[in-house]
Amino acid sequence: MKPLALILFYLVVVALPLLLAWLTGGPPRPLLQELASGLGMLAFSMILMEFVLSGRFKKISNGIGMDVTMRFHQLMARTALAFALLHPFLYRGTASGDQRPWDPTRQLTTTTDFADLSSGIVAFLLLPSLVLLAVGRKQLDYKYETWRLMHGLGAVLIAGLLLHHTTQAGRYGSQPAMTWLWIAFTALAIASLVYVYLIAPLRETKQPWRVTAVTRLTPRQWHVTVAPDGHKGIEFKAGQFAWLNIGHSAFSLKENPFSICSAPASGPEISFLIKELGDFTRTLGRIKSGTTAYVDGPYGSLTVEGRNVPGIAFVAGGVGIAPLLGIIRQMRLTGDRRQIKLIYGNRTEGQIAFRDELDQLDVTYVVSEPATSWPGETGHIDHALIDRVFSPEEIGEWLFVMCGPAVMMDIVEDHLVTRGASSHHILSERFDYD
Repeated sequence: MKPLALILFYLVVVALPLLLAWLTGGPPRPLLQELASGLGMLAFSMILMEFVLSGRFKKISNGIGMDVTMRFHQLMARTALAFALLHPFLYRGTASGDQRPWDPTRQLTTTTDFADLSSGIVAFLLLPSLVLLAVGRKQLDYKYETWRLMHGLGAVLIAGLLLHHTTQAGRYGSQPAMTWLWIAFTALAIASLVYVYLIAPLRETKQPWRVTAVTRLTPRQWHVTVAPDGHKGIEFKAGQFAWLNIGHSAFSLKENPFSICSAPASGPEISFLIKELGDFTRTLGRIKSGTTAYVDGPYGSLTVEGRNVPGIAFVAGGVGIAPLLGIIRQMRLTGDRRQIKLIYGNRTEGQIAFRDELDQLDVTYVVSEPATSWPGETGHIDHALIDRVFSPEEIGEWLFVMCGPAVMMDIVEDHLVTRGASSHHILSERFDYD
């Protein structure tokens, strides 16, 4: 019910300017002109809501998953872009007037005052760039921190431009009630950024962590453990993740999300399984014990707490084993007697992490590039492997928890549903959305 309630709340908020405009506006205009105004208002309110969707608000994301929140953020950004680009062209043929205020009857004219239109024109040009740079970030191959700063500043600039354009050039936005609504919406959006970039880091400075161990597990995977420094740590559920910042100021943009692979029951220290992929992860071997770290979390909904099922099936690809390992460890430490089966896929045998520990489970290893001596499953995690490992009764009754490449999870999820598994018995979390 929580996703449905949040979607309903979102729709109510973004449609609120339309409702207020209908209550306070003048006589109706031709359809295309009303549609133009409506799309403009929807685009602006959706853009302002994007600030909240992209913020790390646990009450929003932990109930439905950060991946779902961010995917919704992306889809709504593209929808808002389409509305914004279409908005000005629907005014073609509309009678235009002089500088504001318009005629007292507020009939059919649009302003020709360039000072009022210029902010909308600049926003019209900037918004596609902001969205396209986000969509193509990986292809452009520039640093995540650089993109994040540009994205945040660009969004603030666009919000300010649209606030000016809406309240100065808009037929409805010029009404006092509408003006105050837009100011309140914009203030809320900016406040969400202030919270993420200033207030939350300020709180983190009062709860620092220290690196206690950095261990290479495989040629490209590291096990990093941090301990709370002068505080009790964080309360988290097995399977969740956190943003980790090592060796930088709490206000630095150099932080990254990693799944917690340790169990809550193991104590205040938390551990991460991290794969070398970017600028930060390639420096893990140079991190020394005692280095200051900051942890922002927990986030995520990949947890099995409160699930009354006879068994739990885990399906992992590569570093996706990290949150599943945290859940498995928590089950063992708390005496959870439910049956467990694990499918764990990697490219080579040498990439299998924590093998000694996992060998104690009912585990099926899958290697896509096996050595000639490899005795286990080969290829990729597919329909046939799922059917070999899990019986029809297990597919129908067990809880399936998976994390790994998006293609793998799509294949497994679709097949499980086809074989009769309930969608409520399939948990997954994604960190790659495009």
